Amino acid sequence: MDRWHIDSAARVVRRRGVIAYPTEAVYGLGCSPCYPEAVHRILALKRRHPAKGLILVASEVSQLLGFMDLDALNDGGRRVLASWPGPVTWIVPSRPGVPAWLTGAHPGLAVRVSAHPLVRALCDRVGALISTSANPEGARPARDARRVRAYFDDALDYILPGAVGTLSRPTEIREARSGAVLRPSA
Repeated sequence: MDRWHIDSAARVVRRRGVIAYPTEAVYGLGCSPCYPEAVHRILALKRRHPAKGLILVASEVSQLLGFMDLDALNDGGRRVLASWPGPVTWIVPSRPGVPAWLTGAHPGLAVRVSAHPLVRALCDRVGALISTSANPEGARPARDARRVRAYFDDALDYILPGAVGTLSRPTEIREARSGAVLRPSA
């Protein structure tokens, strides 16, 4: 793992920039969820409607506590925590005041604690990140930095080099209260 590249990506995120980085299955676009101008830039790059909401990824649960309400899950909270770190994204109740640029038109928030080493190292430095596939809406998600450059050219502030994980499709998404699978993985 190249510490210099991780530190460079972290500096860009702290300066309200937009990066691309490898995740469990595809490259993701990311920024701090606390900077609306960066989040809106990602939405514009992807041509993604804000009502869809976005995923937050972290290296540990504590980085997500300001955004999600685990207490509202009751028994579902144990199911969520038992799956992390790992390639399962959960829709959980959001805390009051979580901005609509994260939840979209949904009452819940999509969150994941990743096991991918680069995601974890990056989040260890900056906290939770936006994580949405690095592709324009409707196009195939990028699985390498070359494809990211082909899609976005110089519109990104940094591309963290590295290999994506072993999943062949983006992470599974599940509803935390019921456990229902909303998007299956490979």
